Amino acid sequence: MDMKSAGLAAVLSFFITGLGQIYNGQFMKGIIFIVIQFINGLLLWVVIGFVTMPVMWLIGIIDAYKSAENHNKRLTR
Repeated sequence: MDMKSAGLAAVLSFFITGLGQIYNGQFMKGIIFIVIQFINGLLLWVVIGFVTMPVMWLIGIIDAYKSAENHNKRLTR
């Protein structure tokens, strides 16, 4: 397995929520994050999406960063 760049994972999730998770090898988690953001986009029509979309966006960025760091820690043991 290769080391993952935590910064790159975070940047990828900054642009597309879930892409950082896919980069980290967490394909299903990434797809789930993308689907959730799509649903949040639809929820913009009923206003709640204006709250849920940025919250999920931040969760995606933080999760991608921490997942890459955890991946690298497992490799260095």
